Amino acid sequence: MKVTATSIHGPLLIEPDVFKDARGFFFESFNQRRFVQLAGVAATFVQDNHSGSVKNALRGLHYQVKHPQGKLIRVVAGEIYDVAVDLRKNSPTLGQWVSNRLSAENKLMFWIPPGFAHGFLSLADHSEVIYKTTDYWAPEFERCILWSDPDLAISWPLQGAQPILSEKGRQGTSFRDAELFE
Repeated sequence: MKVTATSIHGPLLIEPDVFKDARGFFFESFNQRRFVQLAGVAATFVQDNHSGSVKNALRGLHYQVKHPQGKLIRVVAGEIYDVAVDLRKNSPTLGQWVSNRLSAENKLMFWIPPGFAHGFLSLADHSEVIYKTTDYWAPEFERCILWSDPDLAISWPLQGAQPILSEKGRQGTSFRDAELFE
């Protein structure tokens, strides 16, 4: 496993060791001991989520103000543009974002620690995302920042298309009005 720091302290790009032969491939999608050893993250995961999205479906930017979730994201079908936004009030990178293209082909994983909003755009006709979380879903504490917030200026690769959003995604708040993490 190879772990690469991003331009923002906390999120990490993880490249598993993939073994390929005439039958196909094999890799460990998660190993707690190696995750702690190589990423330096002693997270306990309590929930796995699996979502399927059509092309241009945009999910996010979601976070929970209480019971914040760290997320370990990977794609098992298709490709996504995955984004993490720093919402830590005392962070020197508050309001900055980092992104990665994750796909079933590249098998990259993205660790997003608590204190970040998370969202992704499906780049394929059909994408499936599986992610582990460090706390349970708590809908009463869930918040959403508008995907197109001008202060964040996330460069979503929509190529002229309009994103497909949920009602929650359309009603997201501005970054300036977002509840932040201490």
